Amino acid sequence: MWTILKCNAPPGRKKTTLCLLVVLALTGHVGQAEYADVVLNRRSDIEGVRPVIFPHWFHRIRYQCRVCHGELGFEMRAGANDVTMQEITDGKFCGACHNGQIAWSVENCDLCHSARPGTLAGIRGGHQTLGPGNW
Repeated sequence: MWTILKCNAPPGRKKTTLCLLVVLALTGHVGQAEYADVVLNRRSDIEGVRPVIFPHWFHRIRYQCRVCHGELGFEMRAGANDVTMQEITDGKFCGACHNGQIAWSVENCDLCHSARPGTLAGIRGGHQTLGPGNW
């Protein structure tokens, strides 16, 4: 069931983020990985936070592969990158864009750390599973 919500926040990126946070708070949303999302859980369960759901295709339709896999240093293989929150906070990896200017900053933890605790790391859907629903 869809909920229509009128958000009276100031225009721009802050309005979009604020509206998203309000909707998530009202619906009690727990993220679920979808087709070609990458679940990162090397450290999350150990650190007591939810695993990260990285929406790969959401980023891919906006940026060329080289931006993240060349300029930001992500290896081109799921599970090959040992990314820490300290590195992100220092402006490396995700933190190069998620700095509060280009995209939301690390203070919005639940926007990335949104998977159910215990969600296994890996790619959901995509070429490794022959598509959605074919696990």
